[in-house]
Amino acid sequence: MVPPYYDSLAEWTEIVPESEIRRLLLYNVKYYFGGGKPGCLPIDTFKTILRQIANNLDTIGIDILNYGPTSGLLSLKEVLGERMRRNDGLTIPRGPDDIIITTGSQQMLYALLDTLLRPNDVIVMARPSYLGFVVPVTKLGGNVLTVPSDMDGIIPEHVEKAIKLCKKELNRIPKAIYVVSESDNPKGTTLPEKRRKALFDIAAENEILLIEDAAYREIQFEKAIPPIKKFDKENKWVAYLRTSSKEAAVLRLGYSILPDEIMTPVIKDKGYLDLCTPSFTQKILEIYYKYHIDNVLADNLKIYQKRRDAMKKMIDAYFPSNGSSSTPTGGFFFWFQMAKESFDSGKFMEEKAIPNDVLYVPGKAFYPIKGYSVNAGDSILHGNRIKTNGMRISFSFVSSQTILEGMEILGKLLQKEA
Repeated sequence: MVPPYYDSLAEWTEIVPESEIRRLLLYNVKYYFGGGKPGCLPIDTFKTILRQIANNLDTIGIDILNYGPTSGLLSLKEVLGERMRRNDGLTIPRGPDDIIITTGSQQMLYALLDTLLRPNDVIVMARPSYLGFVVPVTKLGGNVLTVPSDMDGIIPEHVEKAIKLCKKELNRIPKAIYVVSESDNPKGTTLPEKRRKALFDIAAENEILLIEDAAYREIQFEKAIPPIKKFDKENKWVAYLRTSSKEAAVLRLGYSILPDEIMTPVIKDKGYLDLCTPSFTQKILEIYYKYHIDNVLADNLKIYQKRRDAMKKMIDAYFPSNGSSSTPTGGFFFWFQMAKESFDSGKFMEEKAIPNDVLYVPGKAFYPIKGYSVNAGDSILHGNRIKTNGMRISFSFVSSQTILEGMEILGKLLQKEA
C-alpha cells in the first residue's frame, strides 16, 4: 500500500527529472568522460594543513568545531577578498561585508534564485547552459529564456533581443541574466572582453541583475580576461560567484560578492538552508588560500592542460570532420556536436558508447524542460526546443593515456553515425 502522503508530494517532484549526471554516476566504465570531477587534488598539501590544525586544536577547536556566522568566517572572507582584489582587479566597496561564504557555489545559485524568483519570473541564459542552474529555475517556478551561443559563448545581441521580447510578449522584465564567463559548463567557451563589457552594459541599462558564475576562473591555461564584475565599480549589478571545488578540493565551499541590496535576504535564505557553512572546512581553506594555492595551481594546471591537449588531438584525428567542437582555454570540458540534427547522443551512449566502456554527458541535459527561446533568424519568442546532437566530454578526471585510448574508441563509433 502506497502511503497517502506519497500521492501529494510537491509539484516539482513530478516536473523536474532526475539529474542526468547523478544517474550516470551509477555506471562503472574505464573511459569516464562524464561529471566534471577534479582529477588533481593536492592531498599532501591538505595533509600539511590538517596537521597544522590538529596541533592547534586545543586553542582553536572551540571556534572551528562550532556554529559560525551564516555569511561565513570573517578571516576567510578577508583572505578571499584580498586575493580577488589583487588577482582580478575587483572593487569590493564594503570589503568582507560584500562577500558571503556558502556550502558550495551551487548553494549560492539556489539561494539567489530562491530569493529573486516569483512565479513565472524569467531568467535569461545561453543555450545550452549549466544544468545545475537550469533545473532550480524550473523547480522554483521561474521560466528560462534561452538565447543562442557560439564558440565565444553567449551572444549579447540576442540577450538584448530577449529582453525586448520579454517586455513585449510577456509584459515583464527578466529578473536576471546568467553567464558562465570562463570555460563554461557545458561548452567550454570563454567570453571575450568585448562581450563581457556589452553584457554588463545591457544589465545596467535595463536594471537587471547579472549572475556571473566564475567556477573555472582559476583553471585557465592562458592569461585570464578580467571578469565582468570588474566593470561593476559600485557593486550594484553583478553577483559574482566562485567555488573552491575546482581550485582546491571538493570541500563544498563557495564564495561570492553580492550587491548590498540582495545580501541580507540571501543570507536569510541561506540560514534556512544550512544555518552555516562548517567552520572547520572554512578554516582549512583559509590556510590553503593564504599560503598554498599558487604553488598547487601551477602544478595542477600543467596536468589539466596536458589532458586538454590529448583530448583535442583525438577529436581532431578521429571525430567526424563535419561536426563542431569547442577548443577550451581552461576548465574541464569539450563540447562536440554532430552535424546531423536527428542524432541522439543519449541513445547513442546507451546503445554504443557504454557497451564499449565510454561515458560522457548527453547534450539534452543542458536544455531546460520548459520556458522560452530566442532564435537568430527572427524576432519572436518560441517554446524551448531540446537539441540531442551534442555531448559534453570531460578531460579533468582521467589520465592523458586513458583519454587517448577512450577518445579513439568514441571517435570511431561516432564516425559510423556521421
